[in-house]
Amino acid sequence: MNRLPTIVRQHIAALRLLLVFTVLTGIIYPVVMTGIAQVAFPKQANGSMVSYKGHVVGSSLLCQEFVNAKGDPLPQYFQPRPSDAILAGAKDDYGCDPRYSTASNLGPNNPVLVQQIRQRQEQIAAFDHVKISQIPADAVTTSGSGLDPDISPQNADIQVDRVAAARHVSPAKIMALVRQYTQGRTLGFLGEPRVDVLNLNIALDEMYPVSSGS
Repeated sequence: MNRLPTIVRQHIAALRLLLVFTVLTGIIYPVVMTGIAQVAFPKQANGSMVSYKGHVVGSSLLCQEFVNAKGDPLPQYFQPRPSDAILAGAKDDYGCDPRYSTASNLGPNNPVLVQQIRQRQEQIAAFDHVKISQIPADAVTTSGSGLDPDISPQNADIQVDRVAAARHVSPAKIMALVRQYTQGRTLGFLGEPRVDVLNLNIALDEMYPVSSGS
């Protein structure tokens, strides 16, 4: 080995290190961490999937749209934030598509974004029968990923009357359910209070189902 040229010996040493670290970081470490995660945090390790009546209906980490076949929001459900996670050109992709996580990349003064916000405000005002001044920012702006699964309590509040009317129950009952699925700040000081939309809507279907004739 010592008879080999220095440059050859250096390449052999580098190749050995490459093989060692490939095994350590590319095989052993992932296998060990996957094993630990599956034992200690199986739900989170498998995507925090949410099941309803024996079927997986979504993930608590990702938003999902509650719309009809035409993309119109269903009044009996709480609606998530707007989402730009959409396949460009797709006619049946209305947002919250985990394959296309993205933000709008539009600045706050961009005229396109300003127009989008105005349109969303008008749509929400008509859909929820509220004043534009009552509509919180998260109801008309997308998240950085386009996949934020939660909405603000203020966003949920303006939707209560519409959901209650669609399900033929009192707003007080819907509000109580909203409060049940409202989470506080992480560790008491990180982030903002938020409402778990997917699990809230599942609870609505369990407690106040909409009849097929409604």
